[in-house]
Amino acid sequence: MAEEKSTANGGETVAQGFRTTNYPAIANAPFPAEGSAAFSNYELAIAVFVGPWIIQKILPFGKSWYLYWFLFVLLGVPIAVGYWTIKSKFGSRINEKAKFPGKPLSNYITLKDESLKKYNETKKIPMQVFHDAYFAGKADFNGDVLEIMEWRHDWASFEFTPELFRYVFFNLIPDVIIHSQSQDEEQVRDHYDRGDDFYSWFLGPRMIYTSGVISDINKMETLEELQDNKLKMVCEKLDLKPTDKMLDIGCGWGTLATFAGKNYGADVTGVTLARNQTEFGNKRLRENGVSEDKGRILCMDYRDIPKSKGYFNKISCLEMAEHVGIKRYGTFLKEVYDLLDDDGLLVFQVAGIRTCWQFEDLNWGLFMNKYVFPGADASLPLGWVIKQLESANFEIKSVDVLGVHYSATIHRWYLNWISNKEKVLEKYGERWYRIWVYFLAYSVIASRQGSASVFQITAHKNLNAFHRIEGIPSHGNIHAHTNVEFKPVISHEELWENQILH
Repeated sequence: MAEEKSTANGGETVAQGFRTTNYPAIANAPFPAEGSAAFSNYELAIAVFVGPWIIQKILPFGKSWYLYWFLFVLLGVPIAVGYWTIKSKFGSRINEKAKFPGKPLSNYITLKDESLKKYNETKKIPMQVFHDAYFAGKADFNGDVLEIMEWRHDWASFEFTPELFRYVFFNLIPDVIIHSQSQDEEQVRDHYDRGDDFYSWFLGPRMIYTSGVISDINKMETLEELQDNKLKMVCEKLDLKPTDKMLDIGCGWGTLATFAGKNYGADVTGVTLARNQTEFGNKRLRENGVSEDKGRILCMDYRDIPKSKGYFNKISCLEMAEHVGIKRYGTFLKEVYDLLDDDGLLVFQVAGIRTCWQFEDLNWGLFMNKYVFPGADASLPLGWVIKQLESANFEIKSVDVLGVHYSATIHRWYLNWISNKEKVLEKYGERWYRIWVYFLAYSVIASRQGSASVFQITAHKNLNAFHRIEGIPSHGNIHAHTNVEFKPVISHEELWENQILH
């Protein structure tokens, strides 16, 4: 561990070369090390285009362009794979402020399979190789999963392995290209219809599978408090009223729809592909006093929402658009645009990655796509999402980046999951428990350190006739709350007048 030097204000510790924190709201990072981001599109392009030319020069026959392009087609992918492999394995770190402790692997993990013995005490194991072995029971963490994962840079590497390349070429790319309605239905129902008990064992009684919101960094709010903070914030940003017709696309178990109907009196419609969620959500509405004529959860694909133009004046879509896919993203947003009244508001919350990624981020993202959220290929940087919204003729009213809030939320999910370990093992077995404990532990870290984040965007139609002045009371971002008693900044003339008067 890093040598502690001194203690600073705000619960912070200054360690050797880097700073740590101690806020109750989150699981604080004990070792915030940077990884490698040594990738260049220019270098890759040079390698792919120049490599065949060099081979052509070496060959004793043929100097034609036909031969060059033949070699380009033949060698382009292998050269690209080689470049990615070398850069991910040997690329330099962004910085080395956090020095690796250099402890042996056995301090962190136990490798039980003979095929893994080549990763000795001093040779780091590729993260993909480790997590696959862990899921299969061929490796174990020597202690709490989250605590060991915090020190992953000391025992794991983030190189691109043959298995990662295989998954990208034969699973991810075809999914991105095809992304059909039947594919969405199969993936969503396989995931979300696994069993409500499975999800309740980490989501808790609110059954909300999206980020909550921290209100006090000096307090460890409960999962329910974090989620209630978020529900209220979404409804306030929508400026909900009893006369509103609200649509929640990808409504999950219907908790936001229930909250909006119960507390704001709005007419609410939730849409989900999952049958279990539909049944659960409608039951939740009734149990909370929202009648059938005021609230309903519909089991249908978003493409099948009745296209009654402008029927809804408030629309929410929280962390569902990732499943829409890159291919249909623009079309989806145009459909949302048509469903929204010209005077309506949209709260659009979506998970995404950072633009300047590190190789660790890609390892984590591919794990998520393979094991947790298959088909969710539209988790992209904020700039891309904003461009898509504006291209659909939405105007952005506000953006809140909630990555660290997600980390706090997932940390509560993680604690719930490990507390229900025996129940999970009894019904779903060791493999599902291991996949999910790894997913939750790593996601606490990924969303805290910026590898992944979540963007909550408030938008409306970009029309001349939209009355933007009416949105100021619900524009929460511009209302700064402080205990400081401010004194106004005065001009030179005012200062001169004050001196004369006094």
